[in-house]
Amino acid sequence: MRPLRSRWVMTAMTNLMVGYLRLTYATLRWTHENRPLAEKVWADSLVSNTGAILALWHSRVPVGPTAWPQGPDKPEIRVLVSQSRDGEFIARVIAKLGLPAIRGSSLKKTDTAKNKGGEQAFRDMVKWVRDGGAMAITPDGPRGPVEDLQKGAVALARVTGAPVLFVGIAMKPCIRLNTWDRTIIPLPFAKAAMVWDGPATAGRDDDPDAQAAAWGARLSAVSRRAEVLVGETRAV
Repeated sequence: MRPLRSRWVMTAMTNLMVGYLRLTYATLRWTHENRPLAEKVWADSLVSNTGAILALWHSRVPVGPTAWPQGPDKPEIRVLVSQSRDGEFIARVIAKLGLPAIRGSSLKKTDTAKNKGGEQAFRDMVKWVRDGGAMAITPDGPRGPVEDLQKGAVALARVTGAPVLFVGIAMKPCIRLNTWDRTIIPLPFAKAAMVWDGPATAGRDDDPDAQAAAWGARLSAVSRRAEVLVGETRAV
């Protein structure tokens, strides 16, 4: 997004988006399914100080804050956001919505010479979760393939021992951007649904490829279920 190269445009767009999302969040008409699964993880994490991991698809970033609003009933959360200019915009928006970011991107297999802070971000996430915090990740981001869960999510769960929650979010009507993942932008007074699955854990003897595939299927399943609840059916 070339306009975001301007500091003034970045600031203006951030404030506009934050104001719009706050207004829209307040008007969404929610249906929740399996929320007790998340509530138990929240409560257990606070008691044991073990942290937690939240996984949602990248297309749900604009509505992600609705899944884990900061509060005393759940661990404080951070969000993994890429170091790109677009990532800077996302980080500023979610920070104003109460969700600070840890910045970094996974290394591309085809371009290992470019380090986008992925290794340091992973270390920061591990420390945060081990200290009892929660970490939100979009395991098909920042560039896809769409709904293809990368092994970084499995690695984080394995190293920290933290439980992983999968959340699917959908709303109708909504705007779908012309991006690689068809990012959704909520519209005021839309019908919205949030569906939970989990918790899942990763053991050191588990096959990371098989686990990534299984977790990806679970995350897509709750996303499709949320779409059904709001009356939306589509192909990924």
